[in-house]
Amino acid sequence: MKLSRQQAWQKLNSLIDNPNLIKHCLAVEAAMGHYADYFKLSPTEKEKWQITGLLHDADWEKYPDKHPQVIVQWLKDQGEDEDVINAIAAHGFEFGVEPKTLMARVLRAVDELTGLIVAVALVKGHKLANVQVKSVLKKMKDKSFARGVNREDIKQGAEEIELPLEEHIGHTLSALQSIADELEL
Repeated sequence: MKLSRQQAWQKLNSLIDNPNLIKHCLAVEAAMGHYADYFKLSPTEKEKWQITGLLHDADWEKYPDKHPQVIVQWLKDQGEDEDVINAIAAHGFEFGVEPKTLMARVLRAVDELTGLIVAVALVKGHKLANVQVKSVLKKMKDKSFARGVNREDIKQGAEEIELPLEEHIGHTLSALQSIADELEL
């Protein structure tokens, strides 16, 4: 990883004004860090995973029609590692880019799920502490709830990292609960 967390944070804030999108990127960063620990990665690899999560949607607000190509190109221009570039390029199932690493598959797996968990927290008293795996599963079945969240991506993501959906939700929920104050939830 060539970029520091501080450099990634500055880039993110130069491209995103929406505080909720910043929080989404922080949530994905936390989930990536949680999974780096789960898979027993080194501190250096964990930091790489977290920075990748932080930057995955950096260009979405200003360049929605070119997302994620703008941030991918910026990372290439910085000489960033190929695994980081692939993970961000492949983080949306609809992008048609094959994830080449576990990091890329985990990023795909947590992206939509963090959004669903936050949406559940918002109807549970604006508190992540009030959210349980079963409440996320229940809301996942309600197609009228959080319509923008792609349930198939969540299911496919869990399959790609070879975890049962319930366990995957539990890991991601735990990660978000660990930064509840930052997320103001």
